[in-house]
Amino acid sequence: MKVFYFTATGNSLHVAKSIGGELYSIPQMLKEKRHVFEDEAIGFVFPCHGLGIPRLVIDFMQKSQFAAKYFFAVMTYGNKAAAGLNHLAKIGKNTGICFNYTNEILMIDNYLPLFKIEDQLTKEGSKNIDEQLERIVSDIFTKQTKITQKGIATTAVSRVIYKLFTKHNYDKGDKNFIIKDNCNGCKVCEKVCPKSNIEVEGKPGFLHKCDVCYACIHHCPQRAIHLKSERSSARFINQNVKLKEIIDANN
Repeated sequence: MKVFYFTATGNSLHVAKSIGGELYSIPQMLKEKRHVFEDEAIGFVFPCHGLGIPRLVIDFMQKSQFAAKYFFAVMTYGNKAAAGLNHLAKIGKNTGICFNYTNEILMIDNYLPLFKIEDQLTKEGSKNIDEQLERIVSDIFTKQTKITQKGIATTAVSRVIYKLFTKHNYDKGDKNFIIKDNCNGCKVCEKVCPKSNIEVEGKPGFLHKCDVCYACIHHCPQRAIHLKSERSSARFINQNVKLKEIIDANN
């Protein structure tokens, strides 16, 4: 079984590790230009972006060829998943993938323009993350067939939100970043960026091909990177994932 994942703060990597099999970082596969894969089962794990699928995941799926008897996908989200998996089904259809199983899992939301991380953390227990994950892993190992679908109205709203999200965030999202004076040039932000969008020369410089995953902000040891519109200065990293794993996945 091969599992392809995209992670910024560790949620999706934690899910991928729990599923097991051979893990492949989507940003790494794109950078290495590896695009042909075959296995008995192939899965994708990724976060919800603007009620849709992250651009990196779409890019990878469109450029690659996959052969498997069983395809599955798990989307992590922190507030509203809406019709994100409907979006995935459409991308899959256009790239020759017919999913056998798709599901979503409620976790901590790291989207700083809308949510306070400290508020999210107080809700962690009520999200029953371990129980959700256990059910999903069991479903995948027993090759259950289940497609998560949403209605016409939810799909229509999701499309509008996703279009606005991508238009106003992708590529130019880093223009809303602020670097504080306590930055010490450690280059952690450069190493965790999945798009190679950051070059540190004394302080971080941005190349404007940002996917607004906020890995650079959440992993900064000095908390020196901020958003102009962030709800708070609190940060989040999934406790089941180490910084080195994020660096290895995205560097």
